[in-house]
Amino acid sequence: MKHLNLVKISIVMLLLVTSCTKEIKPIVPVGPLPNEHQLAWQELEYYGFIHFNMNTFTNKEWGFGDEKPSQFNPSALDARQWARVAKESGMKGLIITAKHHDGFALWPSALTEHSVKNSPWKDGKGDLIKDLSEACKEFGLKFGVYLSPWDRNHPDYGKPEYVDYYRNQLRELLTNYGSIFEVWFDGANGGDGYYGGANEERRVDKRSYYGWPTTINLVRELQPQAVIFSDAGPDIRWVGNERGYAYDTTWSPLLRDSVYAGMPGFDKYAKGQENGTHWVPTESDVSIRPGWYYHPEEDDKVKTLAHLVGIYFNSVGRNSSFLLNLPVDTRGLVHENDEAQLKKLAAYLSAMYEKDFADFATLKATVSREGYGVELIHDDDKKSFWAAPEGVHTAQLELKWPSPQLVNAFMIQEYIPLGQRIKSFSFEIKTEKGWQSIEKDATIGNKRLIRFETSSITAMRFSITDAKSSPLISNLGVYKAPDLKVE
Repeated sequence: MKHLNLVKISIVMLLLVTSCTKEIKPIVPVGPLPNEHQLAWQELEYYGFIHFNMNTFTNKEWGFGDEKPSQFNPSALDARQWARVAKESGMKGLIITAKHHDGFALWPSALTEHSVKNSPWKDGKGDLIKDLSEACKEFGLKFGVYLSPWDRNHPDYGKPEYVDYYRNQLRELLTNYGSIFEVWFDGANGGDGYYGGANEERRVDKRSYYGWPTTINLVRELQPQAVIFSDAGPDIRWVGNERGYAYDTTWSPLLRDSVYAGMPGFDKYAKGQENGTHWVPTESDVSIRPGWYYHPEEDDKVKTLAHLVGIYFNSVGRNSSFLLNLPVDTRGLVHENDEAQLKKLAAYLSAMYEKDFADFATLKATVSREGYGVELIHDDDKKSFWAAPEGVHTAQLELKWPSPQLVNAFMIQEYIPLGQRIKSFSFEIKTEKGWQSIEKDATIGNKRLIRFETSSITAMRFSITDAKSSPLISNLGVYKAPDLKVE
């Protein structure tokens, strides 16, 4: 009898050990997938564009290329002010127009006379790229550069020699100013220009002229951690408009080899493709004013808080990033009106995210995969996530509160390191009047934000109605955003 008891005890211990060491079956990725640099960029979400160059002083959007370096003469330029404003606004980085279409370089380029080295600013000894790079470092911001492929000043534009010039300018920027988080290539290029006095129109084959594969390899060599932006990526792509709005359906996968910078008919690629070949998420660029460059007549046309909040929800909240342009004025400062609106947006977002009502809710899922339970959605680990069982493409998440909560915003995120999967969803809230449908939409991706009228609710339901593969959710949140006042 004693022997049998020992046998039973051994069997129980073996079962316990087996259950404790049982391996969780790994989840098969659904490609394409983001790389580590794209994931790091995706977490930034909100950063700034600085349009400040020769156009600031000629009161134009696109300079012809015949401007004189003597025209560039800011009276109180302070790159630290730009960085401070950006930091206080909640931005995570700044991208500067180092050279726009007119060809004027904001650094003392050894390759051209059309630069700050021949301007009266700092007696020709200034280097704005250096100043901003150092300011960004001081304020804990990422630093990026925009270098227009088009140059309406250079005499060789349209010839093979110009492409070498362009790459050498890019080399200057990527080797002399520290770490670069994003390199920005504009799709607007080719047309009329000064071109060293030729004053003519020059068109190029936008797909082949610049030899983009070689240029991209140069960026990879000099700044391997940088993400590269253009209409086609290769790392992040244009959202397809300058309103700052992504789409109800916004796929990060893209048929990348079918797209190139400046191509006609880009609209059909702007939303991405469910079965795209490469991971190329969108960046939503928009200016805080009607123009990209400073124009004094637009001082009273800075976007309202309500407008900026709408852009935030429709960019960051639609699987995109929010790149907000600040047109620095002729003094060389972010204008007071712009700064005031930026601070309002920062205060709004700070108040909204101050309290997460999901902390006080009970969260349930209709189904869960073993080892990937619903409790992994709302925790402090960015790498943990809930998963539906293999082969299951629909599921429902429900939050319940013991007492009514006054809220008006919901956030949910997919676990994108294993791919973007969810194709459609529905979202409901429960008030004293019962269940109310708020939104029926398509993709989620990195983040989906849903706004609704401030309501006293006791429950929420998020239903995944279709997916490419078993859905994965890494995070969700419930918030009470401040009520927007009429300005």
